[in-house]
Amino acid sequence: MPTTTRTPLFKPRTLSFLRALKRNNDRAWFAAHKEEYLRDVHQPMLDFVAWVASELPAFAPELEASPRTSLFRIHRDTRFSADKTPFKTQVGAIFPHRDLHRNVSACLYVEIGPAGSMIFGGIYKPERAELPAIRDHIARTHRRLRALLEAPAFKRTVGAMEGDALQRVPPGYPPDHPAAEYLKFRQFLLGKEYPAAFATSREFPGEILRLFRHMAPVVAYLNEPLLAAERVRDPLAERASRREPKRVSRLIG
Repeated sequence: MPTTTRTPLFKPRTLSFLRALKRNNDRAWFAAHKEEYLRDVHQPMLDFVAWVASELPAFAPELEASPRTSLFRIHRDTRFSADKTPFKTQVGAIFPHRDLHRNVSACLYVEIGPAGSMIFGGIYKPERAELPAIRDHIARTHRRLRALLEAPAFKRTVGAMEGDALQRVPPGYPPDHPAAEYLKFRQFLLGKEYPAAFATSREFPGEILRLFRHMAPVVAYLNEPLLAAERVRDPLAERASRREPKRVSRLIG
């Protein structure tokens, strides 16, 4: 039976390494400090994912926490970026639905770095085929979504859903649709941001679980149309064939 840890998940030297990497973001420096990276950043992230894996079955058993799915390379993809610095200076872990690609699924997510820490949920950038499916789902079942988002405990703990949105209700829906404010969203984001040092505190593990437990039902709601679309598109596909990421979210890139 998992127990909530009161031991800090990360030590100050994790942030110290990431700050130093931000000042010395080049391959030669990283190669000279590779052992520090493995000890102070990579291993704590492996331990963090294992801890989340022990906690998720209690409230979100459909979400996956594993090194292969949840972690990201420290190397940046600079092919299409004007910024050619080779390494990320923040680290994050994503916990998607186990039957969806991690870049498709609504998910839970944690990030730490010199600029701050964040505990997030939702879906950052639905692809062109996915956004209409989510909107249609909301249009049909908006009472369920409203009940989740407007529950007093959710509002106290997480706040409001945010994200980039249209100025008007998208075509195909009446302007006075009862879910108009939700149909305008192009992103569906939940969560909070914290000072960088909060990630090294004893309170961080409890705060992660507190937000995760409140956000998980909304994540499950957003995944419903994505799972339905996946079954229609490829009912017999093996999950292994969809493992390689198709794109990188702003939250993790």
